[in-house]
Amino acid sequence: MRIAIIGYSGAGKSTLARSLGRRYCCPVLHMDALHFRRDWQEREDGKARFILSAYLRNPDWVIEGNYRSLALDRRLEEADHILILRLPRLCCLRQAYGRYRQNRGRVREGMAPGCVEKFDFSFLWWLLWRGRSGARRRLYKKIGAQYGEKVTLCRSRREVTRLLEAGLPGAAP
Repeated sequence: MRIAIIGYSGAGKSTLARSLGRRYCCPVLHMDALHFRRDWQEREDGKARFILSAYLRNPDWVIEGNYRSLALDRRLEEADHILILRLPRLCCLRQAYGRYRQNRGRVREGMAPGCVEKFDFSFLWWLLWRGRSGARRRLYKKIGAQYGEKVTLCRSRREVTRLLEAGLPGAAP
């Protein structure tokens, strides 16, 4: 099974990916860990694409994260299920701040070594405004229209919880 998870920052992509990885015995790739190297240094896209390409050859995977420049189209095409998390702004803010408080001063699971959890003004700006652009909303709508049956859109924590309880359509528990 191949599962691609995209969505807004703070929506719970990493947590959902870990849960689904455990449930369906799939390896999980966090795109943040691929995009960043030690201490928040960005990895060259060419190198990241090379690593991702090798990962995509696995028969099963869960990949969470957006990063259009890192083979998003290929990830979506090869996925059996695409999950889009479009949770409300304040819900994402609350979850991201809770994640920060839980991991303050540490590197959280799913991040590159040395990328200590942070919550600064630039992240807050991304979380509340920049990462929720009209272009991003249109992209998610386009993906929903293009991939139809294999897309599940979650707009609330309750919908994510229901998805976890029910499992993915057509997937063995």
